[in-house]
Amino acid sequence: MAPTTNAGPNQPINVKLLLIGNSSVGKSSLLLRFSDEQWLPEDESSATIGVDFRVHKMEIKGKKVKLSIWDTAGQERFRTITSSYYRGAQGVILVYDVANRESFEALPRWYSELETYVSSSVVKILVGNKVDKEFSRQVPTAEAEKFATRMSSLFIETSAKTAVGVKETFQEVVEKILDTPELWESSISGSKGQNTGGGNGGMPGGVQVVGAEQQKQDDGCAC
Repeated sequence: MAPTTNAGPNQPINVKLLLIGNSSVGKSSLLLRFSDEQWLPEDESSATIGVDFRVHKMEIKGKKVKLSIWDTAGQERFRTITSSYYRGAQGVILVYDVANRESFEALPRWYSELETYVSSSVVKILVGNKVDKEFSRQVPTAEAEKFATRMSSLFIETSAKTAVGVKETFQEVVEKILDTPELWESSISGSKGQNTGGGNGGMPGGVQVVGAEQQKQDDGCAC
């Protein structure tokens, strides 16, 4: 079946996004702010165990989009779990904390991981989170923007606490994905195993987890 037929007004485009970056940079807070318009104070939040998962529907450029957003744990001990979740991703949101220099300096390692697990056409956006902590900023905007350009990534600064730039982050990524048909046409037609929507994989929102290796990870999901 041709992609144009499947992409009718009542058939959403399935898009898989990943949130990656060091622990405690605010990945889960960004996802919570975007999906539920809520913010959980740092002293009340806990580290993601394995992978958290959300489904979010939106409409961009006249197209209905169903986002499957995977929030991966930043701790090293979960890396063997989260590596399998790169499969089929069309967009990756790399997050660092503008008030934590170490989280920024770790980015080359995360980009190196992307080179291993995803294709070069996957849309990437570098996100400097926690701009509400401007008084303790350790990473200048200009430096981060220059790095993002060098890594062929979009760039934005955000605050999950104040909601600054959060919605724009996801919109920019999805818009760029829609501008790259090869990323989503296969997910509509169901080819190449990229369809993460409409299945019976036992995940929230009726989203199918593709592959036995991923099925085995259900016990480690903090959904």
